[in-house]
Amino acid sequence: MTVSRRDFLATAAVGSLALGLTEQKSNAQDSANPKSSSPSGKRPIMVCAHNGYNYLDDAYAFLAGGGDTLDAALRVVKGPEDDPNDTSVGLGGLPNEEGVVELDACCMHGPTRRAGSVGGVRNIKNVSLVSKAVMEHTGHVMLVGEGAERFAVAMGFPRENLLTDHSRKIWLLWKEYHSTEDWWGPGLADPHWQPPEVKSQTKPQADLHQELHQELRPELLQERFRRLEERAADLGIAPELRKDAVHKVLFPPTGTIHCSALNEKGEISGCTTTSGLAYKLPGRCGDSPIIGAGCYTDQDVGSAGATGSGEENIKVAGGHTIVENMRHGMSPVDAGMDALKRIVRNYNSDMNKLRFVDMVYYVLRKDGAYAGVSLWESYEASKPHTIAVHDGTKRAEKTVALFKGASQDFPPPPKVPAEVMKEFK
Repeated sequence: MTVSRRDFLATAAVGSLALGLTEQKSNAQDSANPKSSSPSGKRPIMVCAHNGYNYLDDAYAFLAGGGDTLDAALRVVKGPEDDPNDTSVGLGGLPNEEGVVELDACCMHGPTRRAGSVGGVRNIKNVSLVSKAVMEHTGHVMLVGEGAERFAVAMGFPRENLLTDHSRKIWLLWKEYHSTEDWWGPGLADPHWQPPEVKSQTKPQADLHQELHQELRPELLQERFRRLEERAADLGIAPELRKDAVHKVLFPPTGTIHCSALNEKGEISGCTTTSGLAYKLPGRCGDSPIIGAGCYTDQDVGSAGATGSGEENIKVAGGHTIVENMRHGMSPVDAGMDALKRIVRNYNSDMNKLRFVDMVYYVLRKDGAYAGVSLWESYEASKPHTIAVHDGTKRAEKTVALFKGASQDFPPPPKVPAEVMKEFK
């Protein structure tokens, strides 16, 4: 966190709500504002998370050629699910704290007003397609755990080991060096929770990862990073991947992909899939498999999905809230902003807590107007939040942010001097 951001957090708090909106209203998503000169967008159109960008061309050609809207959206999210190098979705996803990959997904088909969902699924790669199978071949909406896995196998999905060798080695590195500041809590919502910087650190720490959480001189901290990198080498992590592995140990990533698709006729569908939080408690489900939170589609109105802090999105039913806001006349931008402000209200605008929360909403209205909105401008200063869009022209666009600056990881990462992190980026 930069000094300027600390100043902002201390002095701007709720006042930043207006700042984030004012500076970004000029971007390409003005088409989502019904008061603009072109309130409607183009059809067909697809909107998705940034990790679906490389898969939009094929999916859009399928959609423009008359393909079903849900099948088009699934073509996008299946790409990262199949990619062993994407550690946030499907094959190669980073595991829970016991070293097991657990996947969640849901989908909604606007034309037939149906939905399907699976949660906590092990050993099945394409859970987005399994959620569609639940929708098409059962009288249920949601299957979880072992039952969802057995159903997937019965439907012809092969069992396979989702923990790639690379993700396993990163997990082993995390297992050796993780501290007690993990997902056992207390969580941000606990009334007794305190920001990590006010916790006592008076006792000397022998453990390497705990030492990293202390204020160390840059040269000592750099040596600790080198020791982690050396241990990564001992575990067999390839030289070109070691710094990234160390970063994922110290800054546990989250990851999800959502996609909504709208055709020329106005038919619309959406889907969301994820491997959830890295090193999460076994059995944890976030918002991605929850109809109305991680994804919600209404054929009469539009579609919305989310990536980010799943627990916070569940509490505001983000996808459903956004679609209902649009039903009552809000633009996609305003509908998404209202959902973000509900998250803020849940924490009484306490920036000591909200700095550990982030959320990105992907919003698509039935007339083709769209928006990408986020709680913060970025996860890191150098990586702004973006959405991927294809309406005949494929592009990435920055989100409209509620707060200026970057969110912070939770559990909190060690305080690392900039000159050290520069080398390990």
